[in-house]
Amino acid sequence: SSPKLNYLDLKLHERIFLGSGDDSLDGLSNRVPRCPLTPSLSPRKRTTSQSKTEPPLLRTNKRTIYTAGRPPWYNVTGTTFKEAFVIGLCGGSASGKTTVANKIIEALDVPWVVLLSMDSFYKVLNKEEQELAAKNEYNFDHPDAFDFELLVTVLRKLKKGKSIKVPVYDFTSHSRRKEWKTVYGANVVIFEGILAFANKELLKLLDMKVFVDTDSDIRLIRRLKRDISQRGRDISGIIKQYNKFVKPAFEQYIEPTVQVADIVVPRGGENFVALDLIVQHVHSQLEKVRIPHYSIQSALASAHQGQPLPKTLSVMESTPQVLGMHTIIRNKETNRDEFIFYSKRLMRLLIEHALSFLPLKSVSVETPQGSIYEGKRLSGKRITGVSILRAGETMEQALMAVCKDIRLGKILIQTNHDTGEPELHYLRLPKDISEDYVILMDSTVSTGAAALMAVRVLLDHDVAEDKIFLLSLLMAEMGVHSVAYAFPKVRIITTAVDKEVNDQFHIIPGIGNFGDRYFGTDAPSDWCESDEGMDF
Repeated sequence: SSPKLNYLDLKLHERIFLGSGDDSLDGLSNRVPRCPLTPSLSPRKRTTSQSKTEPPLLRTNKRTIYTAGRPPWYNVTGTTFKEAFVIGLCGGSASGKTTVANKIIEALDVPWVVLLSMDSFYKVLNKEEQELAAKNEYNFDHPDAFDFELLVTVLRKLKKGKSIKVPVYDFTSHSRRKEWKTVYGANVVIFEGILAFANKELLKLLDMKVFVDTDSDIRLIRRLKRDISQRGRDISGIIKQYNKFVKPAFEQYIEPTVQVADIVVPRGGENFVALDLIVQHVHSQLEKVRIPHYSIQSALASAHQGQPLPKTLSVMESTPQVLGMHTIIRNKETNRDEFIFYSKRLMRLLIEHALSFLPLKSVSVETPQGSIYEGKRLSGKRITGVSILRAGETMEQALMAVCKDIRLGKILIQTNHDTGEPELHYLRLPKDISEDYVILMDSTVSTGAAALMAVRVLLDHDVAEDKIFLLSLLMAEMGVHSVAYAFPKVRIITTAVDKEVNDQFHIIPGIGNFGDRYFGTDAPSDWCESDEGMDF
């Protein structure tokens, strides 16, 4: 059980029953500081996590709530240092759990929040059960109706920061859809469901347990409206199902679990005082697990000095042709057209060089003359390219020119100029990327802060570390050491390595801001060298 809640000078014991009547609600309102959820103030814009190009999980007042940047969730060794904070919301059918969840999401002052619904984890019905469901004879409110094994597995992975796939349940056909939804990047997970507290393994994963208590008549009215308008049910079937299954299940399985709740919230989403208190408690708990602030870039800059370059690094041979192209693109007097032309040539050579490190298997083919030729073929399913926006995107054309029909993904990482930290803002990765060899592309790598975050994202999506190839036109020794130390199995491939990084984390002698020179944009006064994808 998670720690019980303390608020102001009030000693709270077994659990908190917030706003059980108008008198107690008014009494608490006088002592509770005004928070974002109170009606006098508009809610803060908060975020939900997405790793696919689909609508965000949360829309309020006809506006879309987009994601804020996610700061590092790992240390300089690439190891995650904290788990997601999981809030469990339990309550009867149509008690307002989703409304409470959405209001908490709006008010939480944390970057990425994931909403996970227990409704997604109904078991797949066989033919006999399908027939019972069609006649409103199947009990969807019984614990046996849910796939708890899958639910625990998904929630455990999400709590650890991994990418997960959530089934999408179709209430009209009582089946799972073929397409599952990918969710990633939770700092806070809100898990809601009628039986959220009914499984011992689930309870172990919950850091805070909230029971939403709503009058049974109100819940019945809401259920009627929902099932008629959204699920195509008729009134008689809904009433029959409610009396036969929903009400008894609530009394037998759901209502008793109020005893394990840390907080009980009457009247659901309309109880602003209770919701404000929940938000404040989550903030206090997050502060307890937050590590002292430090700059990833500064920490990387002070590490690995004087160490020999790692064996996982491969630098292209400095032929006269390569040196000539470097001379052109490093020259500050080079115009944009020539800069783009010779950068593209260098990128093409880099991609060709990198492909030679992919594992190959021996194959035999028959030539048009009828002879047998002993050759090589990729030993694996496929290759996927992932660019770190924006500068890494410039390498995509070279990759597509060399690898036919290659799949592409994108990661946007920007520097927070107040903290100096890289922040993850967006990602779009192809399906089943865990099975692929991944070519991760950025134009330059100075401290390695952006590269570190990008590799961590790929690992969280179950890409094998030894299947990741980091490609960059130019790297600083510091960046090479940072990536190799954190992820010793990642192959690092570049055309050149410069020795120094100055106080502003610029590579010396360097190449300037690659993205600005390539796209013809002006560099801001506080630009950083890519990790140039970090300044978009």
